[in-house]
Amino acid sequence: MKDYYNVLFICTENAARSQMAEALLNHIGHGRFKAYSAGSLPSGQIHPMALKALEHAHIACDNLRSKSWDEFIQVGAPEMDLVFTLCDRAAGETCPAWPGVPMISHWSIEHPDCAGDEETQQHSFNHTLAILRHRLDLLVALPFEKLDHLALKQHVANLK
Repeated sequence: MKDYYNVLFICTENAARSQMAEALLNHIGHGRFKAYSAGSLPSGQIHPMALKALEHAHIACDNLRSKSWDEFIQVGAPEMDLVFTLCDRAAGETCPAWPGVPMISHWSIEHPDCAGDEETQQHSFNHTLAILRHRLDLLVALPFEKLDHLALKQHVANLK
């Protein structure tokens, strides 16, 4: 049994959903998970409202940075156990060949709405964080040590 599982969250720009998922899983994963995030076309910055949602939830976000998924196919990169695409655009892209044999799953999570006034937008980012929290709570609760690879893959695919 592994001491912890490496998890990569992917969104095209790596600016909001994947960043929130990385910070959140590192926060609630109880040392069983080491989360990362990346994008195929990273924006180079994290959306300020994503950071505000994390800060409001008392989740550390000081080590977050927008980065390319190319970092995770380099020699010496951590081998992923799980890879989640969070946006439909990223799910449709041809992903790199990840080192190791990670389970890959797609969670279709809409980008937070950036229309309307600041309060409405922040509510959308907070709502996205709540959706991620629900799914990641279910992931953390899975009995990894008791599931074989195929059973685990099915459970992960069904986390909604």
